[in-house]
Amino acid sequence: MPSLTPLHETYCKWDRTPPSQADLLEGIAQLVTTRLGDVVHDLIQAIQREILISIFGMNETSSKKFLSTRSIEKIYQFSFNTLQNYGSYLLAPSLRHIIEKFPNLHRKPLTPTMHYLVGAINGVLGDYLLKYHNPVALPMVFYDHYGAIQQGELSGRVVIMVHGLCMNHLYWSTARYGGIGEKLLAQRAQNTMLYLNYNTGRRISANGRSFANSLQDLLNRNPRISSIDLIGHSMGGLVSRSALFYGKQNMQSWIHVVENMVCIGSPHHGAALERFGFHLQDKLGRFPFVKIIGHIVNIRSNGILDLRHGSVRDDDWEHNEARIGHVDDNRKPAPLPSHINTFLVAGTIEFEHRKYRALNVIGDYLVSVKSALGEHMNPRFQLKVPDSHKAIFYGLNHFELHTHASVAEQIVNWFYPNPTETEYDQVHEYMIGLDDLEGIALT
Repeated sequence: MPSLTPLHETYCKWDRTPPSQADLLEGIAQLVTTRLGDVVHDLIQAIQREILISIFGMNETSSKKFLSTRSIEKIYQFSFNTLQNYGSYLLAPSLRHIIEKFPNLHRKPLTPTMHYLVGAINGVLGDYLLKYHNPVALPMVFYDHYGAIQQGELSGRVVIMVHGLCMNHLYWSTARYGGIGEKLLAQRAQNTMLYLNYNTGRRISANGRSFANSLQDLLNRNPRISSIDLIGHSMGGLVSRSALFYGKQNMQSWIHVVENMVCIGSPHHGAALERFGFHLQDKLGRFPFVKIIGHIVNIRSNGILDLRHGSVRDDDWEHNEARIGHVDDNRKPAPLPSHINTFLVAGTIEFEHRKYRALNVIGDYLVSVKSALGEHMNPRFQLKVPDSHKAIFYGLNHFELHTHASVAEQIVNWFYPNPTETEYDQVHEYMIGLDDLEGIALT
């Protein structure tokens, strides 16, 4: 049986298999017709009210009254219907005609390019896809090292890679480099590499609960698994931490099998750019048109909102008055289980010998060095990971970290601290080669 999302989830659909090519076409057809209609409808109305208030000086009451007049309603409805009809009567029927003409598309899995598209759509609109049961909404699925859905019995050591926002299970390698998985497979014959694929537009805590349930299901079906290692990039590190939090809270047995966790460029204390965007939007909202832009920006998924402060628990967000939350950090602590070896990787676009304070704050463009290393002024939020379990990579941005050879080498050194003589020679030669490359250094 494929390893899919268990039934007891916050969202379930009858068919929990990954989308087919037919599902992708049908999902797009739904997005351009009624399924996203409510979102577009609310956005247009919000923008219209903002124009009347900011530009024409109306108050909230008078703007609502003006927009509800019969003539304005007719104009608005005509414009909205025109946009809807374009999708309903032109694009959607064309896509559905293709599905009808080629029924084998229901059996065809997504191509790599389609996986990238579906991953991006889920990252931006994943919560809306779930709400309207769109077939493009991704279930949580384990893939093997060769890109197929995981099947068959597992034993020994299992390493699970968890991708970041808008990404997918194929992002862990490139055309020129086999990635961390390939490097770890070369170390031990009993290693099994699995790659999690999931809807990154969901709440991080919701994905954390799903991941915890999926890991328990995996262990129940494969009792010969001796150990589990988790490697998460960006949001994937937060989802892994959330899974550990809920796995411990629910006393699930899989948590006792986990030995190591690596977080690569994960915003444990939030992504600086997301907070900056929210803060700027909040402070400049009184100026004309800034609020209008804000309404458009606010159509970002719950998963993206959770990156503001690195929220991994349900109670970080469920009591917010508004979905978008607040600029203040109201998180609850989520300490790491003491029996698990946790390793943290940070990237910075600055070079080792050209340190600038501003670049250190920016870090790898998206996540600051301190956030990636779990460092915080408030002791309650400190991840308390020893310095020997941290590494900074200079001259690398956020989207280079998880596929870079030097990061893979560091993870191998953490997982296998006592290499054989041959392995030591290989590592030594590799590090000598690194010295000749400007801009990369390990702490």
